[in-house]
Amino acid sequence: METVDRRSLLATGALALAGTVASRSAEAQSGAKPIFDVPAVTIPIAGEKEVFPVRRIYCIGRNYAAHAIERGSDPTREPPFFFQKPTDAIQYVAPGTVVDHTYPSLTKNYHHEVELVAALKSGGANIPAEKALDHVYGYALGLDMTRRDLQNGMSAEKKPWEIGKSFDHAAVIGPIHSVRRTGHFTKGAISLAINGNVRQASDLDKMIWSVAEQIAKLSEAFEMKAGDIIYSGTPENVGPVVKGDVLLCKLDGLPDMSIRIV
Repeated sequence: METVDRRSLLATGALALAGTVASRSAEAQSGAKPIFDVPAVTIPIAGEKEVFPVRRIYCIGRNYAAHAIERGSDPTREPPFFFQKPTDAIQYVAPGTVVDHTYPSLTKNYHHEVELVAALKSGGANIPAEKALDHVYGYALGLDMTRRDLQNGMSAEKKPWEIGKSFDHAAVIGPIHSVRRTGHFTKGAISLAINGNVRQASDLDKMIWSVAEQIAKLSEAFEMKAGDIIYSGTPENVGPVVKGDVLLCKLDGLPDMSIRIV
């Protein structure tokens, strides 16, 4: 009986000790520090001291009828589709500047795609289109830069073409302008010129899927959250750039944005 009591006591003590160690381990884990810092990705907000933190970058493909046709799609039949870029692909361009943009590796056919970008302040799942714009904080002018030869090559092999869209500086963007300053963008001229020659020119009202519809569709597949930004598609006449080219992007209601390919 005495032996049993001692064994019980030892077992109880061991369990207590294990519990203490586990508790201390949990405490250590909860207060754990990362082994290195990963900088947060933010975008300046026009007229504000605060910045916009980026959570995810979504992009819609072939959202202007003429661009869908030039990419070999039927805009009257094809449902919307989306892809993502990493948040650290952001390259910020301040108004009134011409920022150097590095011609990326692996490609010999590097394309421009000028776009309206919507930035969300809130989100949810299965958001109705009629409520979708309530989640928009503001808008910016952007460039969805594309390694077209890599995209086309992977597409021909029926493989994911992320390598053509997701790389350093692939998401060029100007400052975000809050909706309270600009209102929502449902129409307005959008264009891109290279070395003074206009290459892309259209109007936002020619988008197949509006920003509200894009948010609604995305929220069927993902829970949208504050910090998400959406590149809303590019007009027709996308094309190649080479080193030395200066790109000038314009959108009615927002300041111009310019980069130099180096």
